[in-house]
Amino acid sequence: MSTPAPENLSRRQQLVRSYQMAKRSDQRLGLWILGAALLGAALGFLVIWLLPGEGWISTVFAVVGAILLGLLAAIIVFGRRAQKAAYTQMEGQPGAAAAALGMLRRGWKVDPVIAFTKQQDVVHRVVGPPGIVLVAEGGSPARIRQLLASERRKHERVASETPLHEVVCGNGEGQVPLPRLVKHVTKLGRNVKPAQMTDIINRLKALDANRSNIPLPKGPVPSSMKGMRGNLRGR
Repeated sequence: MSTPAPENLSRRQQLVRSYQMAKRSDQRLGLWILGAALLGAALGFLVIWLLPGEGWISTVFAVVGAILLGLLAAIIVFGRRAQKAAYTQMEGQPGAAAAALGMLRRGWKVDPVIAFTKQQDVVHRVVGPPGIVLVAEGGSPARIRQLLASERRKHERVASETPLHEVVCGNGEGQVPLPRLVKHVTKLGRNVKPAQMTDIINRLKALDANRSNIPLPKGPVPSSMKGMRGNLRGR
């Protein structure tokens, strides 16, 4: 029996799946969530209890505040540790950078694996406020740089006026670690207005039309990053 896609699951099922996935590499996840909930509840109860007021109404507000703050603390801790666990599971696997880039919010267009080598060095493309961002990942730094240089030349021919950035995802010198990739990309600046993105994307379609249909490299890369993002942001 096939496993349902994340978008076809209910909100509760998506949360359970996200928890199970994170639990594989974070055995103390449940303890962290429980501890955060208890600490948040205690703090919420204490703060509201100390506010001016008497009688059962004050007690009710304190209990409600404890529940709300406890839930909030649990959700925050779950979100951070689940995201960290997901990155841990993805790191070093083919296509990990593409999965991480899927966490980008609206206003970004991610095209995974626009170029590759037989050694599974790949280049992904992101179009957003900074302009065009070419993100490479793989093995040999020399092969990656050569692949990036080739893609830069192709993109400059069709979008020469658009700022173009190159990022290498990895743990080597001058590379951006996977957990910091999304943050690094979003901090590259705001050089392109939303209205200009349509023209850039149309120009890139002409470039992509000459490419063969390139599949994402196979591997056990977690596919629930977008689902996790939606759950933790209250989609």
